[in-house]
Amino acid sequence: MMQWIRTRLDRDEQGSTLLLTIFYCVLGLSLIMVVVSATSLYLERKRLFTVADGAALAAAEAWSLDAVQVEGDHLSLELDSVEVGRAASAYLADAVHELHDVELVRAASTDGQSATVTMRAVWYAPIHTELLPLSVPIEVTATARSVFH
Repeated sequence: MMQWIRTRLDRDEQGSTLLLTIFYCVLGLSLIMVVVSATSLYLERKRLFTVADGAALAAAEAWSLDAVQVEGDHLSLELDSVEVGRAASAYLADAVHELHDVELVRAASTDGQSATVTMRAVWYAPIHTELLPLSVPIEVTATARSVFH
């Protein structure tokens, strides 16, 4: 009788570890996909910020010698927002990047000393399907200043 109960219990336990194994594999794969996507989003934002930073630097240097003013022994200059916008657009046109749908949102000089550039791009998840395409718009702002010494 005892042998029959033990055999019956052994048969009832078959397959329970298979379900746990499948569950933990799905959970592990989901976690890996989330980490890969988050890392990809972070790196894409850093790439966009690098391009925006270069555009802001190019825009901060968009002045001519006619804009330089001499006040005693001190030199100063006034940035023009139109020239800042042109320089940022030219930089974006020449920049080599692998970003998707990059656009220059704003490029201006509010104080006449620094150039502020705002750019937008779209990040696409590295693992997506046609049924569930995942994209996130990212936007960064960079400021650069041109200084005379």
